[in-house]
Amino acid sequence: MSAVPEARPARAASSPRPVEVALLTSVFVVAACGLVYELAAGALASYVLGDSVTQFSTVIGTYLFAMGVGSWLSRFFERQLPAHFLRIELLVALAGGFLPALLFIANAWQPAGFRPLLYGLVLAVGVLVGVEIPLVMRILKRNVALKELVSQVLTFDYLGALAVSIAFPLLLVPQLGLVRTGLLFGLMNAAVALWTLWLFRHELRRFAAHALACVLALAALLAGFASAHQITTLAEDRFYQDPVVFAASSPYQRIVVTHGRAGHRLFLNGNLQFAERDEYRYHEALVHPVMSGHGAARRVAILGGGDGMAVREVLRYPQVESITLVELDPNMTHLFATHQTLARLNGGALASPKLRIVNADAFQWLQDGSEMFDVIIVDFPDPTNFSIGKLYTNSFYALLDKRLAASGYAVIQTTSPLVARQSFWTVAQTLESVGLRTAPYHAHVPSFGEWGFVIAGRRPWRMPAQLPAGLRFLSLDGLPPLFDFPRDMARVPAQVNRLSNQVLVTTYEHEWGKVLP
Repeated sequence: MSAVPEARPARAASSPRPVEVALLTSVFVVAACGLVYELAAGALASYVLGDSVTQFSTVIGTYLFAMGVGSWLSRFFERQLPAHFLRIELLVALAGGFLPALLFIANAWQPAGFRPLLYGLVLAVGVLVGVEIPLVMRILKRNVALKELVSQVLTFDYLGALAVSIAFPLLLVPQLGLVRTGLLFGLMNAAVALWTLWLFRHELRRFAAHALACVLALAALLAGFASAHQITTLAEDRFYQDPVVFAASSPYQRIVVTHGRAGHRLFLNGNLQFAERDEYRYHEALVHPVMSGHGAARRVAILGGGDGMAVREVLRYPQVESITLVELDPNMTHLFATHQTLARLNGGALASPKLRIVNADAFQWLQDGSEMFDVIIVDFPDPTNFSIGKLYTNSFYALLDKRLAASGYAVIQTTSPLVARQSFWTVAQTLESVGLRTAPYHAHVPSFGEWGFVIAGRRPWRMPAQLPAGLRFLSLDGLPPLFDFPRDMARVPAQVNRLSNQVLVTTYEHEWGKVLP
């Protein structure tokens, strides 16, 4: 490749040639696609393996390392650079485009192979993406001076990354889902390959073979995109064992509802939240000891619980004047308010005139508001990652205390005191560290096993004298045994869960890891 005079790049900078515009546009697309594959891998890893901080950190680290390897390998591509770039684009299109679909299928059919496949695909895509940009720069170097070349390429690279980082959580995943998003950007990589085929048609050897490869890659990706729903449904039916009747991805989580012999079941990021056949046990145990123990609660807040089941139980108390439901994900409250079958499960509770729905982060909502409540019911998912773990810290419970009326109580769902004994008593210890008195208890819910709860307040909690009529699980005689812990669930020394250490997340993963496959 011969050197070019300095004057030519200067003229090209003011009047860029079509091939330069096309290649710089390709840089934008390549950067966008590469980041999508990275984000999709991180999101799926957090769905399946939990602890989003660890999963995103390891996926991003592996991906960046692989890109470095790819950049180093690009030095060995010396001739026919457009042909090499075209082939790399097709490989990225197929490997990256099908990455989410392959991971979904692996998780359903071969869970033990999920992690090796995840990092194998991340390494492969990272290496290929690492080769792309150096090849584009070397092709552009024919007509653009190095100074302008680097600034232009990096500008388009970063702009592509910015566009995707905004669109991925706000538009792509909620509207398309992970499988279709991956395949869409695979098609974009394939389109860049087709564009390259046209731009360098007079320079490419074996043009017909390259054209056929482009057509086959596009056909495979289009077929995958058209059948993305069937792929996802097939994988999720296999994973959840029951047919999926509703599935959606929001910026916050993957929501799946199944229906089988146990009735409807709700899963968030693959974790069971309730089963229709025994959810009444969980929600009666969560709500009625604290509500009946208070005796005169008029203002109630429910943090989490976007399925409306806890709201249903609170509405059994006629003296309640207002209920504030704080649920981060608007998709949850909309689903359980409008889906006919799911709204039937909560008795239409989300349509109650007493209810006010606030779609906000509970931590921020407690921090920003000043309204006081007689009872606050905390129904968050288990602390499987640091973003949820912050809702189990002493900082969160200090904010919770400030929003409780002087005679008020809070109740917190607190994982299994049998399986995760240390985790359970960590929550109790953390509540007590902010000056609250606690009354821990447990109930057997067949879908979950032995499950735990903690009532907390500034005054001691006392056994209620009555319960609402029509309960299926709780009774006055049956309440005292719930507060009695046998030896294998008795209290053990525990640390305070703080924002600065989040020991609960590590403890929880260690304890549940002993029983999970």
